[in-house]
Amino acid sequence: MLTGLRRFAAAARAERERPERCELCGVDVAPGAHRHLVDTEKRALACACVACALLFDSRGAAGGRFRAVPDRYLADPGHVWDDGVWERLQIPVGVAFFFRNAALDRLVAQYPSPAGATESELDPDTWQDVLAGSRLAQVLEPDVEALLVRRAEGRYACFLVPIDICYELVGRMRLRWQGFDGGAEARADLERFFAEVARRARPVPAEGRPEPEDAPGAGTVPGAGAVPGSGPVPGAGAAAGGGRP
Repeated sequence: MLTGLRRFAAAARAERERPERCELCGVDVAPGAHRHLVDTEKRALACACVACALLFDSRGAAGGRFRAVPDRYLADPGHVWDDGVWERLQIPVGVAFFFRNAALDRLVAQYPSPAGATESELDPDTWQDVLAGSRLAQVLEPDVEALLVRRAEGRYACFLVPIDICYELVGRMRLRWQGFDGGAEARADLERFFAEVARRARPVPAEGRPEPEDAPGAGTVPGAGAVPGSGPVPGAGAAAGGGRP
């Protein structure tokens, strides 16, 4: 019996240590050294090596089935969210993300839960009212980017982010969630996550194009509402249970 348990443990350890592979060409990819593609037919994320991902940076490549997830983080400090807007969205928790499903031609809202990503359905008129005047919504790329919103202690923060980090956040919360309110570990991880997102985000100018990275003030978002903290937002694949775009 002990021999069988050792064999099982060894197999599990080998599975964890096995490198990720590009789902297109099969080459091994190192953690943090690969990108993600959105499979628009399966509504799923796929790991890809940098070389393969570059083939899908342009919209319409390969008939539009795969789209490379970009790496831009933007914020619009001038666009104010309030409790009335949040109530109209009917989101029962303090974090949600919104993206445009190109195939269905509609916006989709999802939020983290102990069961994974949970979808919230809203009518188009509500979306139009909530996002009116949002420059982030105007530049949002369908399928591959999302508006990530957080409400904490009466403050709101909204960022345009790569879609894969939203599902990473869902997976992280699912792994760490304890009890009714998530527990101290999940809350601390959430603080670190949003602090890193705020650090990486750049304000979107009036014309909707991001400032150059070397522009004065780039990388700082006044009034972003993120609680101070530190910690990386890993670039690896979406965590288990993260859901699908």
